[in-house]
Amino acid sequence: MARMQPAILSIDEGTTGTRAAWVTADGMVHGEEYRRLQVSTPRAGVVEQDAGEILAKTLEACRIVIQRAAEAGYELKAAAIATQRATAVLWDTVSGHPLVPAMVWQDTRHAAGLEALGSTWNDHLIQTVGRPAGVRSPYLWAAHHLRDSPAVAEAYAAKRLGFGTMETWLLWNLTRERAYLATSTNATSAGAYVLAEHRYEIPWIEALGFPVEILPELRQDADELGHTDPQLLGLELPIRAAVGDQHAGTVGLGYLAAGQAMCVHGTGSFVDLVTGPRLPENPGLYDGTLTLTGWRRNHRSVYAVETFTATTGSALDWLCGSLGWFESAVQISELAALANGANGVMFVPALTGIRVPVVEPRVRASLSGLSMATSRAEVAYAVLEGIAHSVASSVHANEEVAGVSVTEIRVGGGMSGSDPLIQMQADLTGIAMRRMPATGTASLRGAAFLAGADGLLWESLDTAARALGPGEWFEPAISASEREERRSMWARHINRELDQVAH
Repeated sequence: MARMQPAILSIDEGTTGTRAAWVTADGMVHGEEYRRLQVSTPRAGVVEQDAGEILAKTLEACRIVIQRAAEAGYELKAAAIATQRATAVLWDTVSGHPLVPAMVWQDTRHAAGLEALGSTWNDHLIQTVGRPAGVRSPYLWAAHHLRDSPAVAEAYAAKRLGFGTMETWLLWNLTRERAYLATSTNATSAGAYVLAEHRYEIPWIEALGFPVEILPELRQDADELGHTDPQLLGLELPIRAAVGDQHAGTVGLGYLAAGQAMCVHGTGSFVDLVTGPRLPENPGLYDGTLTLTGWRRNHRSVYAVETFTATTGSALDWLCGSLGWFESAVQISELAALANGANGVMFVPALTGIRVPVVEPRVRASLSGLSMATSRAEVAYAVLEGIAHSVASSVHANEEVAGVSVTEIRVGGGMSGSDPLIQMQADLTGIAMRRMPATGTASLRGAAFLAGADGLLWESLDTAARALGPGEWFEPAISASEREERRSMWARHINRELDQVAH
């Protein structure tokens, strides 16, 4: 009988879909199963999901992948989870049912309350948790529900209220131990994690009105996090990693050293710059640039700074689905490749506001510069160029906050398959872009790398990353003067948008 090959079951629970697959020692992702998830926006600023649907579809995907792996001759050795970050759930720990819709990380309903608190807290928070009060807090959201939602208040009074971000929700449901845990990268994104000390910022959580006694226990991203319940999945596996999806993507793209940056395109476009074991030099220089735990393992943290545009992939979905202007994101890329520039058309992908140069949730998406001569190809070009400009702004902000120059940018995620977009990013940043293979599965691969890099499948993260190969390079193709002119035009446009909101 042939010897079964070892592999890791990997889950990537994102905002618009959940996936499962198995990852082997060569870094390849196999047997991927995908389930689309619904996202609801019942009113401006409110973005919600059904945590029960997320769990059910995650289980569906896992069961199919487990069966496929066994049939293909693979032995699953462990499980790893990547999740959307700062999406929060409140549930009844007796019935197991969510009590209210989950608050998605794009939600800004409590921005005004956080702004009011920020005047007192921001200086302290920037130094300890790496970010100001911001526009969204799972803890403030939960505190409001404790006051306003009878079912939540009743569960809390009866000591059966569960709270957590998505990794907490999944670990509690998937493990036979009912593990009630939060991991470093996810706690970082929730805005109350002391970066240098691996602990909660308790005074801030209390100031938000959240009961600290129901906080999940903090763990590392790569840690012993319980065992899958065989009654749910048919086998018992140790869960060796639970990490924010963006961080899993960084590891899965092999970007591990200080000065390496990553741009992952998904629902939003995130740019992360690794600073290594030291915290950035200029925290707070930009409100929209956050200091993060890049990942934590072996009781050591690697830090990064991150700036993101929240609605880029979702903006393409909106243009294609809600407005029907294009058939698909692929068609946008194909049309953009035919255009000789945008011919004055400009698109700002700010469906839920902007973060650079300031955090301003009131700014709205815009498409300007249209004339009777404007073609669909020019609009498509402008759409991608707006995303590339947003990426370039994020790169600049990251460098200034970190005090670290970017040496290369590795790109991944769905939109990274667009040659025109990645070339625009290289042109507008002046930095070479390196598109790694199988970028769409970087989060699945990175979570598995973290779970298996202590001898299970790989000896180290560096060993795991070497399996990826050299990737594909995109070099800047415009002059420095043209780059400066195009970036200045973008900056003037954004400043006009900000002035309009201010007045």
